[in-house]
Amino acid sequence: MSVLPILQWPDKRLTQRCDHVGHEDLRPLIADMFDTMYAAKGRGLAAPQVGVMKRLFVFDTTWKEGDKAPMIMIDPVVIACERVPVVMEEMCLSIPGLAVPVERHKAVTMQWTDATGDIHMGDFDGAEARVIQHEFDHLNGLLHFDRIDPALRDALEKPWLAARA
Repeated sequence: MSVLPILQWPDKRLTQRCDHVGHEDLRPLIADMFDTMYAAKGRGLAAPQVGVMKRLFVFDTTWKEGDKAPMIMIDPVVIACERVPVVMEEMCLSIPGLAVPVERHKAVTMQWTDATGDIHMGDFDGAEARVIQHEFDHLNGLLHFDRIDPALRDALEKPWLAARA
């Protein structure tokens, strides 16, 4: 297991829609993604953030407060959303140090495959729903920047990019 480099915005791979995983054995990648996420002090990490253009992400919303509860979603599908909007600041490991106010659904119902090939369905709310929606966006080539007003995006993105130039 190893820590992988995390792609940084404006890497163009972060704007690409990912391919389905299908029946590939990604357990070594998944282990590396968890190592990378924990080392970066994140709560979620999508495969495209480490340069793998596949529809999978890992997350753990509780590890900072207590026990680890790692989860993997391969080829996830959003089945339903609770259409109650909640605005919260989000961080992204691909845009470190920048908090962005993002409106997300309060809860989501997901279907996904785990690392052994079993199919699951579950309901998520709170921090889990937010992280799942954030990571799911990565699989579709979206960043939290894409969920905010263009003027606000410009005001936040320009200084962030300038500081890295």
